[in-house]
Amino acid sequence: MAGDLSQLVKAYDVRGVVPDQWDETLAELFGMAFAQVTDADAIVVGHDMRPSSPGLSRAFARGAAARGVDVTEIGLCSTDQLYFASGALNLPGAMFTASHNPARYNGIKMCRAGAAPVGQDTGLAEIRALVERWSDSGAPEAVGRPGTVGARETLQEYAAYLKSLVDLTSIRPLKVVVDAANGMGGHTVPTVLAGLPVDLVPMYFELDGTFPNHEANPLDPANLVDLQRRVREEGADLGLAFDGDADRCFVVDERGEPVSPSAITALVAERELARNGGEGVIIHNLITSWSVPEVVEEHGGTPVRTRVGHSFIKAEMARTGAIFGGEHSAHYYFKDFWNADTGMLAALHVLAALGGQEGPLSKLVAQYERYVGSGEINSAVDDQAGRVAAIRSAYEGRDGVTLDTLDGLTVSGADWWFNVRPSNTEPLLRLNAEARDAGVMAAIRDEVLAIIRG
Repeated sequence: MAGDLSQLVKAYDVRGVVPDQWDETLAELFGMAFAQVTDADAIVVGHDMRPSSPGLSRAFARGAAARGVDVTEIGLCSTDQLYFASGALNLPGAMFTASHNPARYNGIKMCRAGAAPVGQDTGLAEIRALVERWSDSGAPEAVGRPGTVGARETLQEYAAYLKSLVDLTSIRPLKVVVDAANGMGGHTVPTVLAGLPVDLVPMYFELDGTFPNHEANPLDPANLVDLQRRVREEGADLGLAFDGDADRCFVVDERGEPVSPSAITALVAERELARNGGEGVIIHNLITSWSVPEVVEEHGGTPVRTRVGHSFIKAEMARTGAIFGGEHSAHYYFKDFWNADTGMLAALHVLAALGGQEGPLSKLVAQYERYVGSGEINSAVDDQAGRVAAIRSAYEGRDGVTLDTLDGLTVSGADWWFNVRPSNTEPLLRLNAEARDAGVMAAIRDEVLAIIRG
């Protein structure tokens, strides 16, 4: 399987089909390599509900232990629960999940002590090289005393820690529908919301890595339909949708209408700034709405714009000492959560904001929904660079138009902008556009799509 590692080891994690691309034998080698690259005395390991996860996780632990590392297994957990364990215990960690991918996939998200990310430039390339070498020439000899493998329960600690970061003591009663998509939200949500004045309406809380109801990817509108319908039927105050490993959270309002992750970013940013005396850096990626930096500046904060991707967000969080960061994909990062992402903490902020006043969620978030966005539109193209160059040529030199290349090509006018980025893994161009009104947005979107699709 060593020849397949270029397809298995991605920019930020390990992810592929089991057993076609990887199996427990390879997982054990990854455990050995992780132990060597992190040079740790102890690590923490967790896994999601996929059928292959317990075996892969245990094999990884076995490999690390063979290199003299003590392993704490926290068992079933969400990815942000694994980050909590890594931060609270100050240990490197490994989470076995393929997030929202179909059931036959699995993967590993790895971090150093304090939930610091492991990506291509921060250890993942070295881990891959070791696993490839050992796959071809055989695993290294065990070194000295083998490490121990023990179990620890962290769910209660994780829930208590999250609730210590948000004041929920005086919120009004709320009826909340939660769609866990048979993923790890079904494991974490009941414990996190326990003791709060919340009437919880659960949907698909049964842990089932075959995803029998719908894909665990709330970024796709088709996977929100059941939640939207249920919120309306129940007369609920809001709905929450989690992805497979429950590190991302999407919100729908009392009408069943999706609330954009940019609006949630702005709402949480305002609350975190207030909690920090009205000052602090807020990170946002370059395809979040213009409303985010506007709200941040209006409340005394400093917005910092980054490339798309959690490694860039986390690097900027660390560099700037930012208190919060948000992405268009519903990843939310908190300084008080070791700069790691946790959709659950963002959800608690939404509950606190909504429960702290009497109006509906749609009215509360309207102040953050200032622009009309296209959403991400993907187009298959043969020549990504050529299409981007054609777009640049079409807009360069226009009055009042600026271009930048922080990530792909961003073109901005007085009341609109768009970004075109090539996919790293597929022959796609991704377009995001936004404008002050729907007519302008549609015109810009269609003009750019005509160039992309030739």
